[in-house]
Amino acid sequence: MGKVIAIANQKGGVGKTTTAINLAASLAVLEKKVLIIDADPQANTTSGLNFAPDNDQQRTLYEVMIGQIDVADALIQTEIANLHMIPSHINLVGAEFEMLEAEERESLLKKALAPIRDNYDFIIIDCSPSLGIITVNTLTAADSVIIPVQPEFFALEGLGKLLQTIRLVQGGVNPDLTIEGFVVTMFDGRTRVHTQVLAELRDHFRELVFKTVIQRNIRLSEAPSHGKPIILYDIMCNGSTNYLNLAKEVLEHNGETV
Repeated sequence: MGKVIAIANQKGGVGKTTTAINLAASLAVLEKKVLIIDADPQANTTSGLNFAPDNDQQRTLYEVMIGQIDVADALIQTEIANLHMIPSHINLVGAEFEMLEAEERESLLKKALAPIRDNYDFIIIDCSPSLGIITVNTLTAADSVIIPVQPEFFALEGLGKLLQTIRLVQGGVNPDLTIEGFVVTMFDGRTRVHTQVLAELRDHFRELVFKTVIQRNIRLSEAPSHGKPIILYDIMCNGSTNYLNLAKEVLEHNGETV
């Protein structure tokens, strides 16, 4: 059965979508079958993988969540052979309201994914930065959570709400949910604040902080505008190396040799 990993942080601008896209692509390049799901109405993962959200508004996560289509009908093949995607659309905002009266509304995504889960080694879900019903659905469907953290003190303060939400999900609809790890993004080792925050994270969360840090890298910020993961845009840059190393760590966490 494929492992479902949610990429979550309610604070924007921490590299959540960048991490979702490039971790999924790196796992696929390492010969794992991967599905990436864009669960954010902003649809940045969708456009970042070269699919225009407005091209087909009838085969997105929104239609899956409200039961209009089967999950298999929303799958899209990306440029990487082992990587499929379920796109998002701004319509997903409406699902928050349409699901309010649904029975077992927190588990709709988990049930929708059940028929295809065994087809993948990993399912990566890019969560919305809000902590609404869609994000609760992703945490209910997930086996674990990766939390991208920008090495700034305000970013550390913002972790509290997310960790509280994770604890609530663990105490209710998904007691088996775990934290896969915290990954530090946009890291600049020349900056004292960045090194201090990284040290604080490792002191507090210890082995839950990935050894790999994602260095600040202009090529990473350029790649989405070309609709490509960094490994296709510039395989030689630090960003590509960082995300490949992160993918290898994730595999090691899950008992796989690299």
